[in-house]
Amino acid sequence: MDLDMYAENLIYNYEHPSNKHTMEKADASTHEENISCGDKIDIFLEIRDGKVSDVSFEGTGCVISMGTASILTDSLKGKSLADVEKMDKAELLKLISIDPGPVRMHCATLSLRAVKKAVFQYEKKPVDTATKEL
Repeated sequence: MDLDMYAENLIYNYEHPSNKHTMEKADASTHEENISCGDKIDIFLEIRDGKVSDVSFEGTGCVISMGTASILTDSLKGKSLADVEKMDKAELLKLISIDPGPVRMHCATLSLRAVKKAVFQYEKKPVDTATKEL
């Protein structure tokens, strides 16, 4: 596949997002914003037996931030909280199959930062440095 096809996947997920809705009875949730561009996201997690049983998001932003949120939330269902805590930028970029470059990296990592913060808050743990730097 060429780079354009990967970009098309992000555009498709932006235009037809998976899991984009408010979860009324979430076990964990958080809000994140990208102050440099104005992208905003709310993440909602349902957690059962130490795993993400359901996840959703609401937000506004660019193709990269919202398309990535759709792809990321699809990938989280069934993951253990420990695996979510360990997720990093490299794993996220592999999921979306495109490197947005240094200027747009904060757009791509916005949803991952929010998901990880929600997990840390749920577990009553401090947010780790790697997550803060996403």
